[in-house]
Amino acid sequence: MKRVSIFGATGSIGQSTIDLIARNPDSYDVVALTGGHNIARLAADARALNAQVAVTAHETLLEDLRTALDGSGVAVAAGQAAIVEAASRPVDWVMSAIVGSAGLAPGLRAMEQGATLALANKESLVTAGSLVLQTAQTHGARILPVDSEHSAIFQALVGEDMAAVERIIITASGGAFRDWPLDKMRAATPEQAATHPNWDMGQRITIDSASMFNKSLEIIETKEFFGCDPAQIEVLVHPESMVHALVGFNDGALMAHVGAPDMRHAIGYALHWPDRRDLPVARLDLAQIGQLTFQNPNPERYPALRLAREVMETGGLSGAIFNAAKEKALDGFIEGRIGFLQMADVVEQVLDDLCADNGLINAEMTLDTVTQTDHLARIRADEVMCAKQT
Repeated sequence: MKRVSIFGATGSIGQSTIDLIARNPDSYDVVALTGGHNIARLAADARALNAQVAVTAHETLLEDLRTALDGSGVAVAAGQAAIVEAASRPVDWVMSAIVGSAGLAPGLRAMEQGATLALANKESLVTAGSLVLQTAQTHGARILPVDSEHSAIFQALVGEDMAAVERIIITASGGAFRDWPLDKMRAATPEQAATHPNWDMGQRITIDSASMFNKSLEIIETKEFFGCDPAQIEVLVHPESMVHALVGFNDGALMAHVGAPDMRHAIGYALHWPDRRDLPVARLDLAQIGQLTFQNPNPERYPALRLAREVMETGGLSGAIFNAAKEKALDGFIEGRIGFLQMADVVEQVLDDLCADNGLINAEMTLDTVTQTDHLARIRADEVMCAKQT
């Protein structure tokens, strides 16, 4: 029986993971589930899976969670420290699906216990790539990618030599605004940006898809996880979202991963690795689909892609600055403080300001320095947004 914990259990990735586990409950011993505000969902899943502990990130919701799980035998806790403590519990496999930089600390703690980390939290590698990879190596932990693009690359590389790889192509749907003119994008609302044409995801990642900030994080994640040169990484807009990534080799061959836009494929691959098991995902009828289309992303529409390449060139702690500024700018857009296209402006200004401090950028990468840099970037992003409102 495989011992598992799910961090970010109430989000879309967490719910898809639970769906797979619940289909074969006798194969899994669920240790910890963590979530945010959705106490009813967290409690219901903890009861159904007979989890050892359920943790909400919000201390103010502890009593609500305790009431919801009264008599279940499931222990309850709340707060960021409690989430990290839950990650200390011995397991075989951990789903890291907490959104944002908050997923870094529990992921590191889980790997320190030697657990296999199914990594859906792309921010961990963006903000602290070398720290994450070194932690895995030191403690004999394994990281399996769960982003659909990185799972696709990982699968395409099975049995291959990275030295033979010439290029890695990750695809992007283009999000909600891929056919909108720039003038219309400037006036876009959070509600419009949070509607994805293909994927069923949470609000924040769906908006990040529309701005391509999600793809910009994935470019950096590709470089960190696979150790490739940034120049080898390409992005194509692929509206059908069926080709998730392609790997090009030195003999001219392209190996593509093709599948329905369903995150249970990547999750299931990580859950069952190194085996393949039956999964409840759609089987494609290519004749019915007829054609798949691709185009280069317009840099004017998607400045986030350029910023990601600048971050890879700068290195050091610039990824932590980039991600924190992006998260804060997204908050500002959702709250109505800035417009959709202004998010990239905010991130670029914060990068320019803080990356000028070589002492900050080149500091030793530890959880403390990443956390401190994240904090400074959020403060600066707030100042930049305030200036834009005046």
